Amino acid sequence: MTDKFILWLAAVFILVTAALFSLQGWLVQTLGVHFEVLVTGNIAMALITLISYSLNRKGMKAENPNVFVRSVYASTLAKLMLCAIGIIIYVLMNRSTVSKATVFLLMFFYLVYTVFETMHLYRISIKQKKP
Repeated sequence: MTDKFILWLAAVFILVTAALFSLQGWLVQTLGVHFEVLVTGNIAMALITLISYSLNRKGMKAENPNVFVRSVYASTLAKLMLCAIGIIIYVLMNRSTVSKATVFLLMFFYLVYTVFETMHLYRISIKQKKP
């Protein structure tokens, strides 16, 4: 990974984490979220995005363009499934005190990291097409 994706991913991670910590009081008191779950979910999504991106970069280098398309679909689906599994584990562990706001924020993290990764991959693919 010779591009700047890791730095941008770190910037997005720090931005989301800073937003979480600066809004912690409001999130916990007003929305009733489980703050530790949100921080853990943010860390997990950043790591999954890093792994997904590295797999997609390998797919970009393949001669067959279908390999790249399959790797993007597979990584997006894998991220979605891992996010869903994490939410299911959260719901099963906290049956009586499940916070819908926590679940929606976790899905928002999935959306943020997936859009970020897809935009970055799109930029790289455009650069590779230029002679």
